[in-house]
Amino acid sequence: MTATAGRLSALGRAELTLLLRNRTALSVALLIPGAMAAAVKSSLDQIDPVKAGMSAAEAAMTGAIGMVLILVVHLNLVSAYVTRREELVLKRLRTGEVPDREILVGTALPAAGLALAQCVLLVVAGVAFLNLGVPERPELLVLGVALGTVLLTALAAVTSAVTQTVESAQITTMPMFVISMVGSGLFVPLEVLPEKVASVCQLLPLTGVMTLVRAGWLGGAEPGDLLGAALTTLAWTAISVFAVQRWFRWEPRR
Repeated sequence: MTATAGRLSALGRAELTLLLRNRTALSVALLIPGAMAAAVKSSLDQIDPVKAGMSAAEAAMTGAIGMVLILVVHLNLVSAYVTRREELVLKRLRTGEVPDREILVGTALPAAGLALAQCVLLVVAGVAFLNLGVPERPELLVLGVALGTVLLTALAAVTSAVTQTVESAQITTMPMFVISMVGSGLFVPLEVLPEKVASVCQLLPLTGVMTLVRAGWLGGAEPGDLLGAALTTLAWTAISVFAVQRWFRWEPRR
């Protein structure tokens, strides 16, 4: 095991222990995405997602993957970064030999692993209990989840920079949650929106991820749409990484 792998493993284990002790965060991560998917399925019947080439169950389950990424990765990590900053954990880690990027990645590992496990369970449940087909292009599904995890990790670090306390994380994470729910196609496919609105929504941070996830599970996307989705996601990731390097806070405001 290399020194980098050893440090990341140690940081990941420590963060996992803290996550398992936080019953509220763990409950949100484990229960809310599936519960929301079940809750919105009936409303999807009313907007007829079949116009977008999918059933209500298909829209709900692929949307649930997006919810996992938002709640398990973004929401959890904003709270984690803010907590470690306010408790001076990040400051102490920086005094050692651990590079900044390893501190951020190590903190994110448990949330990323939990999100991946939940996405796998959602696919298995959809195939086994909702009679959904197996993923048409699993490589695109994996790519979408992987890119979404990296993007939302970076966005969580950016959001933590403007979050003063753990309690205020519920407020600072709300814009990303609402924008993604309404405009990124989590539960309302962009195809059922007015054309001009849909064209703007295609530029939102999580829209490209959802395009890749749906194409990976359900198929049917054009190569140009997939390329555009990947490029949009990579662009937002690059912007987020730059913002982290520029504005991430390692010490509490005094």
